Amino acid sequence: MQGSEFTQAEEEMIRREFEALLDDYAHTPHRQKVELITHAFNFAHKAHYGVRRLSGEPYIMHPLAVARICVKEIGLGSTSICSALLHDVVEDTDYTVEDIAGLFGDKIAQIVGGLTKISGGVFGDQASEQAENFRKLLLTISDDIRVVLIKIADRLHNMRTLGAQPKNKQYKIAGETQYIYAPLAHRLGLFPIKTELEDLSFKYEHPETWNEIHEKLEAIKEKQFESFESFAKPIRERLTNMGYTFTLKARIKTVYSIWKKMVSKQCSFEDVYDLMAVRIIFNPHDNMSEKDQCWMIYSAITEIYRPHPERIRDWISTPKANGYEALHVTVMGSYGEWIEVQIRTTRMHEIAEHGYAAHWKYKTGEKDESELDKWLQEIKDILAHPDKDAMEFLGNFKLNLFAQEVFVFTPAGELKTMPQGSSVIDFAFMLHSELGEHCIGAKVNHVLVPVSYRLKGGDQVEILTSNSQHPQKEWLDFAVTAKAQNGLNQYFRREERKYMKHGELLVEDAISMDKDLAANHDQALARLLNNYHITTPNEFYLEVGQGAIRLDNVHEIVFPKRGWRSYIPFIGKKEQNIETPTLDPVKKEIVKPKKGSKDIVLTDENLGKEYLLSPCCHPIPGDEVLGYLDETGKMHIHKIDCEEAQVLKSSYGKRIYAATWNTHRVQSFVETIEITGIDKFGVFIRVLQSITTDFHINIRTINISSEDGIFRGRMDIYVYDRSEMDELLKALRKIEDIQDVKRVEPDED
Repeated sequence: MQGSEFTQAEEEMIRREFEALLDDYAHTPHRQKVELITHAFNFAHKAHYGVRRLSGEPYIMHPLAVARICVKEIGLGSTSICSALLHDVVEDTDYTVEDIAGLFGDKIAQIVGGLTKISGGVFGDQASEQAENFRKLLLTISDDIRVVLIKIADRLHNMRTLGAQPKNKQYKIAGETQYIYAPLAHRLGLFPIKTELEDLSFKYEHPETWNEIHEKLEAIKEKQFESFESFAKPIRERLTNMGYTFTLKARIKTVYSIWKKMVSKQCSFEDVYDLMAVRIIFNPHDNMSEKDQCWMIYSAITEIYRPHPERIRDWISTPKANGYEALHVTVMGSYGEWIEVQIRTTRMHEIAEHGYAAHWKYKTGEKDESELDKWLQEIKDILAHPDKDAMEFLGNFKLNLFAQEVFVFTPAGELKTMPQGSSVIDFAFMLHSELGEHCIGAKVNHVLVPVSYRLKGGDQVEILTSNSQHPQKEWLDFAVTAKAQNGLNQYFRREERKYMKHGELLVEDAISMDKDLAANHDQALARLLNNYHITTPNEFYLEVGQGAIRLDNVHEIVFPKRGWRSYIPFIGKKEQNIETPTLDPVKKEIVKPKKGSKDIVLTDENLGKEYLLSPCCHPIPGDEVLGYLDETGKMHIHKIDCEEAQVLKSSYGKRIYAATWNTHRVQSFVETIEITGIDKFGVFIRVLQSITTDFHINIRTINISSEDGIFRGRMDIYVYDRSEMDELLKALRKIEDIQDVKRVEPDED
């Protein structure tokens, strides 16, 4: 906000903060460029002069605070400090990126430009626009990771001063911080910042709970530190005797992490036993590996205190995906409490505190590629093939901000890190998109498993492929990684474009071969779309290309026989009261006359999202269905003859909606069929051949029993719609010795 000139006291406060920034900078190993930083500060101070934050303090205090976080808490140097000082100048004043380039050089201008592009929140009134905004932030990874690091520092200071914002703004900013910025900080190895962001978000989203736990924590803090001194004394003596220079620190859990433990364990504050962790940071000796020395210290500690056998975490042999290395062991203290001890070298500690910035400092060579490098490369790959839907991209990226990993092995013994919950299809796409697209399953520990199998730590995985295999829509249900989801969606879009192009050729041929249709091309196309309840020509071309719509009765659809007037193209509409749709020439979509009835159209895009298929009757495309709007606003789709639907229609008539299908045979549904027949040799083989070879239908489960020469079988199969099911049942009934085939409701699990 605009304010008056600053008072002398405010000017002194600004000067003190700048001197504190220079002091922080002086204590770093970076080459000192004080003159450049001073120039950036003076320029920013002048640009923001007279402007105040909502709290009333001079605005320049914000860029100063962000710059201090960059140098002190992330470990960045002069380029980042200058960029942080200037990060709001282009957005909030009349200066341009070109002005910054002329005064401070191209690199600082590039970073400031990147920060300006991604100003504002991740979410807002226009969610997709803000998600696109976040995509821009990630695109800067390809240019300079420092843009993202400075943005995180900017968010941290905004969270520290969030109290000045109105409540609705607090909820919005805290929500997006918890959703994206805290996981992003974690993924970049900025653990202290991630922890503080989570705690501050929780504080503003749940202030009463936060205050309650905070008060309890403050009441026992002094006792905890007394316990620490008693616990640490024998460890100090042992490490000193071993000749190490070291630091011993106590770390108390944050309010947020305590609350998470209370929720996950369903326990009270008093039952959270590991409130404190002890951190040992030591300077390693030169004559031995860091790993060996960490284990030596582990051995020394477990001679003093009894370790918990199930709570040893070795992040040295297999570092976390964000670069974190340490050896964790939980031991029983003198007073009967469990205490976690974290053992790390000074190098490991700096990487744990400063994350990505420190990670680069310790790189030893070109082939020294960490899991963090691989992750950043994966993000670049995803950005190279962005989804059309920005919100889908944001969701996919969120999948990659996983907090826990599993370690699996290739057949050659190479270690790979995957998100917890990853499936075989995730692993296949991680290795190569070709493997993902043609994956038919895997051998895990030499045992055959399906593509949906969830990987476990230590699994050895060999991907199996077939050139005839292609991705299925249901694979998206168990793809956990952004790379797999992105790869699958790219494949489905490519296939849709092929079908669409083929369909368009068929439609144009059908129209051009009929002179009446060709003379009124756009109106003919509009009537065809209206007949099939389709909105855009591309949707129509897709259905035609996939074979879901045939074009052998086009003339009759466009010119329905309604007396002599129907033979004269497109006249007499008023007298016949025929609803005539048209094509919007700009949007290229159908414009229908408005109807008063409550109609809903079920598509591949809205099934399972806007409209839920009811498990009681298992409707599939082609079934006669209706919609029921429940008290929470969710729309449930039932078969019209479903028993539950009968009750709903009689009791809640006003909440019942007419529903029609408009699906494109891209989503399959699990349905159950029951077969009865004479138990003769080979009869069931003929059934299986008909299903799999003639109809190319996948079978999920088979259950067969035979008694007194009669067999009964139930099969769960994947079908696209009612017509496919009906054709299959008709074909199966023609098989010799088959007595009956019917569609039944699936068994309840």
